[in-house]
Amino acid sequence: MLKPEILDPQGQAVQRALPRLGFEGISDVRQGKRFELEVDGPVDEAALTRIRDLAESFLANTVIEDFTVRVDEVAEADK
Repeated sequence: MLKPEILDPQGQAVQRALPRLGFEGISDVRQGKRFELEVDGPVDEAALTRIRDLAESFLANTVIEDFTVRVDEVAEADK
């Protein structure tokens, strides 16, 4: 996600369009991007550290963006 102090023209355009589309009561919209990574093996602290390093050095532009690493467990039946 863009840092709060960075202008977000795409988010502003969406926010302005929402009332015209019948969606009221939305006071702010911020646009971002998401990467989903599937990890081989257990997601332990070592894996999370590697993923955070990957996000910071390759996936995010940390000058203007913040990032969060989140783990969503996937049931074996969903794979």
